Amino acid sequence: MDKMIKIRNEEEADYARVEEITRKSFYNLYIPGCNGHYLVHIMRSYKDFLPELDFVIELDNQIVGNIMYTKAKLVDESGEEKKILTFGPVCIIPEYQRMGYGKMLIEHSFDQAIALGYDVIVIFGNPGNYVSRGFKSCKKYNICLENGTFPAAMMVKELKPEVLDGRKWVYYHSPVMKIDEQEAERFDESLEKMEKKIQPSQEEFYIHSHSLIH
Repeated sequence: MDKMIKIRNEEEADYARVEEITRKSFYNLYIPGCNGHYLVHIMRSYKDFLPELDFVIELDNQIVGNIMYTKAKLVDESGEEKKILTFGPVCIIPEYQRMGYGKMLIEHSFDQAIALGYDVIVIFGNPGNYVSRGFKSCKKYNICLENGTFPAAMMVKELKPEVLDGRKWVYYHSPVMKIDEQEAERFDESLEKMEKKIQPSQEEFYIHSHSLIH
């Protein structure tokens, strides 16, 4: 039986459910435990947060996934700034992963981002999850971090073809991304207990997140 699928903006009544889904999606995936749900919890109050690009996907009126965006920027060597986007967390609850719902959510958000006048997205993630959505290595667009490095996990998508002209850019994300680990831990401990475990995916994340492209 086909499920009824709906993508809409997150509402205040959804907050706890979205945080729960984020927690269940990321727990033990990248680190023992996770802090993505804490990021979601605090992100909504930041000035860089974009509520109009905060979406949930519902199956038969039940929320099963979410994507959130914040403003970011690129700065070129002459100091010129370009306003861009980054997204994350993006998640689908584990029992509905690998069924195409994440793709639907991401593609919907791209259309809305274009409608709002944005043309570039920079993210950090596992390339295997995003190259099929049109993301490419930051190195190909000459976009680096402040220290001049090109992380393997940093990827770029042009929402409009050839909007990036090859000049060197430095990427800056929103301050909300600098999570206070102790606060995140405290927040997690206030919720229903989940067991922290060591998993192979954590080593994969470590390798991706510490690899640079030269």
